[in-house]
Amino acid sequence: MTDINPTTALTAKDFASNQEPKWCPGCGDHAVLQQIKSVLPELGVASENIAFVSGIGCSSRLPYYMATYGIHGIHGRALPMATGLKAARPDLSVWVATGDGDALSIGGNHFIHTLRRNPDLNIVLFNNEIYGLTKGQYSPTSKLGLRTVTSPAGVIDHPFNPASLAIGSGGTFFARAFDKDGKFLRSILLRAAQHRGTSLVEIYQNCPIFNNAAWDAFANADIKAENTIYLEQQKPLLFGKDQKKGIRLDGFKPIVVDLEKSGVSTADLWIHDETDINKASILARFADTDPDSEGALPRPIGVLYAEDRVTYEDALTEQVRDAQKNGAGTLAELLKGDNSYVIK
Repeated sequence: MTDINPTTALTAKDFASNQEPKWCPGCGDHAVLQQIKSVLPELGVASENIAFVSGIGCSSRLPYYMATYGIHGIHGRALPMATGLKAARPDLSVWVATGDGDALSIGGNHFIHTLRRNPDLNIVLFNNEIYGLTKGQYSPTSKLGLRTVTSPAGVIDHPFNPASLAIGSGGTFFARAFDKDGKFLRSILLRAAQHRGTSLVEIYQNCPIFNNAAWDAFANADIKAENTIYLEQQKPLLFGKDQKKGIRLDGFKPIVVDLEKSGVSTADLWIHDETDINKASILARFADTDPDSEGALPRPIGVLYAEDRVTYEDALTEQVRDAQKNGAGTLAELLKGDNSYVIK
């Protein structure tokens, strides 16, 4: 979490490096970069107290374009590096830029363990459902049947659901946004920065070269309203053109209702509570439905889940403080411990 200082005089330009982004024209990464730079001035944190950590992939070039400290690490290892940095320097605002391949495949093990430990990190997950930097191999989030250079007959691996994986791993904050919806993305990034603990923002990001229009069902202005639902805390789940559709819960099963035809009122609908992990788990599974299938559930956009829990660095600091109450020791005493023995 970063305390907000509205008196800051910094602007987005103060966080722009002298490096020209080397992403393809039309890549969604450009839009995400702009929103991150526009959010940072609101945090009131000096650029020398901000660090961006990344692994490998198109999105992982982001630290080059920020006028902050940054680490461009190795594939899949951004999260342990960021956790170590935050543990050593809890005062820093630490961000992680990662992609679906970097975070969920090569770094999959680090991903789940970082979420359960809950260090105060801001993870920005660029999900384009493809490996772009290495020329279009299928990734852990690629849709079934997608034909790529490594799946010429179509993907047969069942894709990861990042929201379910994050919540199931013990994550304390999960939100979703689009690269093309700049104003909303900015609000979500700001909300994530205010969360104390690991915040994970999944961004549906378009790769115009290797997986173009992967998110059109949710981003195309002509059909977006029918396929997405914007979550608001303590507000009913409404969607569709003119907000005439809603979601009810039948036990644990979500049901789409037409408010004009069913006689159901907004008072009967599911009320969003981002602190309810059971409902968040159901919302996460909305992403498993094909938007083109009959009775498909809309894709939730916004904050699905948020929980207050002690951070890893706070627990570690407290543990060290308790240990120091026993006084100073020596390395020899530490290595010997209470259960060592001597062979004579």
